Amino acid sequence: MSTDPVPAAEPSAAATRAPAVPASSKGERVADWLDGRLGIHTLGRRYLRKVFPDHWSFLLGEICLYSFVVLVLTGVYLTLFFHPSMNEVTYHGSYVPLNGIRMSEAYASTLHISFDVRGGLLIRQLHHWAALIFVAGMFTHMMRHFFTGSFRKPREVNWFLGWLLLLLGLFEGLFGYSLPDDLLSGTGLRFVNGALLSVPVVGTYLSMFLMGGEFPGHDIVARFYSLHVLVMPGVMAALVLVHLLLVVYHKHTQFAGPGRTERNVVGAPFMPVYLAKAGGFFFLVFGVLTLIAAVASINPVWVYGPFRPDQVSTGAQPDWYLGFAEGLVRVMPGWEIHLWGHTLVLGVLIPVVVFPLLLLYLGIHPFLETWLTRDRAEHHILDRPRNRPVRTAIGTAWISVYLVLLAGGGNDIVATRLHLSVNAVTWAVRVGVFAVPAAVFVVTRRICLGLQARDRELVEHGRETGVIKRLPDGGYVAVHEPLDQARLHTLTAHLRPGRPVEHERPKELAEPD
Repeated sequence: MSTDPVPAAEPSAAATRAPAVPASSKGERVADWLDGRLGIHTLGRRYLRKVFPDHWSFLLGEICLYSFVVLVLTGVYLTLFFHPSMNEVTYHGSYVPLNGIRMSEAYASTLHISFDVRGGLLIRQLHHWAALIFVAGMFTHMMRHFFTGSFRKPREVNWFLGWLLLLLGLFEGLFGYSLPDDLLSGTGLRFVNGALLSVPVVGTYLSMFLMGGEFPGHDIVARFYSLHVLVMPGVMAALVLVHLLLVVYHKHTQFAGPGRTERNVVGAPFMPVYLAKAGGFFFLVFGVLTLIAAVASINPVWVYGPFRPDQVSTGAQPDWYLGFAEGLVRVMPGWEIHLWGHTLVLGVLIPVVVFPLLLLYLGIHPFLETWLTRDRAEHHILDRPRNRPVRTAIGTAWISVYLVLLAGGGNDIVATRLHLSVNAVTWAVRVGVFAVPAAVFVVTRRICLGLQARDRELVEHGRETGVIKRLPDGGYVAVHEPLDQARLHTLTAHLRPGRPVEHERPKELAEPD
């Protein structure tokens, strides 16, 4: 019998074959390639399911964002046909009443866009309406944040970025408003030039630098064009991006309610619920803006004619968001001071100083409130305005100043439409700019305190049912029904630990998850 070892059998090909792996699709391979280099899977897993609360007031910020997108899209289209030059040409175009009139290339190209470019007038009006609603949306969005206290720690920086966007939006609108070089925008530039000239010592230099010489100069349209289509949009786009990133980083604020705390967010995930809603809302905003642009004429430059330094358009007012600045100048007495051979035109200089101060207060309010209240806690639950009567009263007083000055900016229109004296309207605005904010502050604060007392009564006694019950002794009492737990939670949320009232020193909160 042989003792040689028996060789082991060779494994079959089937036994050595690796387990079958299903072939990945092309999209999966691309996703794997990107994830290995950019880490998008980790980022997506973390942020695409981020929760956003559901409340109608949060749509105000989306209106701002979508209006900005519409502005960029329409602005790109308009730059293809607009000529930012003040070289004079003779107009020969579709608008017959101006044929043969000498005008700048900027104004002629604006007429060309309006009457000869297919869809040009619609795009022009869509651009202008989007600008108005963009600024209105930013203003309303900021007021919502102001009255609900969402600017508090840790969101002071984001509030300041939003304020910068509002400020840049005001000047961006002014630059775009001035580009057509029509008589109305030229009258606005005359106002700007007068404001610059009122600045002591350097006013003349500022005017010559901006205008490129004596007013109206030859470079103002080209310079405003560069600022309007390149510098300002780039800065604003960067601020919008940082603003949105900070919203994601800090997590969204939410109103008080059952299950909502300083450490969580109750709502729908970004993907796919919120993304679908946001996409639909974008097209809704775009559609409404297009409808308004199609049916409501705005800035008909052909009616005003080209700008001439020796002419002023009747009833000239800027767009609404800068009307309060003109109101400051119109209602200010024409005071002058002569010192050492120099003249200070206080009638213009004081409004030039007050205008930025009114806007500056909005930007620094969060820091002032933190300093005055010594509130160092983090806040992710929003306030009801009635529970912060002083802040609410300050906000409404600021708005009242703005509205009074806005009326002053159109004092001639108010006087002619209401058949009043221009002097009477001017003096009413002069008195109102001091009296109205004080009255609004007092009344708003009393209303907030009254609403607090009503909420307290609801918590303690319940809701009135309208039923009258007779007691055994013959007396009558109203029957109250206890509030449900959700309503009780909302009415008392500001009194819970970590939600200090105005006169209490807040307790520090733990870092949110």
